[in-house]
Parts: sequence; C-alpha cells; structure tokens
Amino acid sequence: MRSVPDGSAPVLGLRERKKAKTRAAIREHAMRLFREQGYAETTVDQIADAAEVSPSTFFRYFPTKEDVVLHDEFDLLLMAAFRGQPVELTPIEAVRAALRAVFAAMPEADKERDRERRQLVRDVPELRMAVLDEYTRSLRLLAGLIAERYGLAENELRVRVFAGAMVGVALATLDIEEEQSLPDVLDVLDKGFALLDAGLPL
Repeated sequence: MRSVPDGSAPVLGLRERKKAKTRAAIREHAMRLFREQGYAETTVDQIADAAEVSPSTFFRYFPTKEDVVLHDEFDLLLMAAFRGQPVELTPIEAVRAALRAVFAAMPEADKERDRERRQLVRDVPELRMAVLDEYTRSLRLLAGLIAERYGLAENELRVRVFAGAMVGVALATLDIEEEQSLPDVLDVLDKGFALLDAGLPL
C-alpha cells in the first residue's frame, strides 16, 4: 500500500513484485486481445498463452475474464488516502480529497488504461451489468471506511445510507462521462459529491 500523504511507494518483497508483474502482464495482453479481436471472441486460454502463463495461473489472479476489466487496483490507494485525510474534514470532503490525491499521482499510462477500461465497460453489455455488482462491493467498502473513521457500526442504517448516496453519485456518472478523459470524469465526480455535500439542491 502506498503512503498517500508523502507520495512514497511501498517497499515490496521479491514475491510481491513477481506477482504484481504477472498480474500486469495478464491484464496488458488481455486488453490488447480485446482491442484486436473483441471481448467476446477472446478466451481465457488465449490470454494465458499470450501472457505465457497457464490457465490455472490466470484464474489465481482473476477469477473470471470479466475481472480482468473490472478489477480496480486503486481501491487500496483510495482507502489509504481516505484514512490519511485530516479528521476535521467531513466524510464527503475526505473522499473528494482522497480521489484528488490518488489520481493526481497516477502515471499517464495508467490514466490511458483506465480510459480504455471504462470504454470497454460501456461497449460490452455483460461488463456493464457486472459493474453494478462492483458498486455493491464499493458500497460495503465505503461503509466500512466511514464506520472506522467515526467509530460507528458498519451496518448502521445511517452509515449504509450515506455510503449508498456516495456510490450513487459515482453510478450516476456512468452515462455522463461518455468519451471524457479521466480528469474530466474526476471533475464530474467531484461536482457530484459537492452537490451531495450541499444537500442536493435542484
């Protein structure tokens, strides 16, 4: 996990570096094959062969082909950034600050990969449906972070409703972002959170 406040990178052991390299190779070749021959037409065996791993190794890193696209490696960074925000910030302010910190530090190559990933989700119906399940996971994750920050129970109604409202802002941007660049998408997200923080004035 990276320390967001000072921007330093984590020190990973050899095994962790090898695992990260293998995961990145699988994803890189998968996305290339999706571009070249289409998502539906690409098989796990083809991805594994291109990445020079066995199908069983593929499944150790990604339970399904969908997960190659849907898996978000920035969750841990966002969690660290959220936890590192000053205590005087409101939950929404802390989330907005965490998003800005993480994506400001994102390399340009990662921004382009994220744009391609979002485009694929929009273009492939089964991915678009599967991403809704990811939002449910995100709701649980955010509820846990809010409960931890404020000493509340994760399953309290106010915590779950608050987390649901935050996730709803992100869900609402799905049909707005279209072909926008990542900075534009983040701007839409930030404006959505600002509306929520202001009580959703119409």
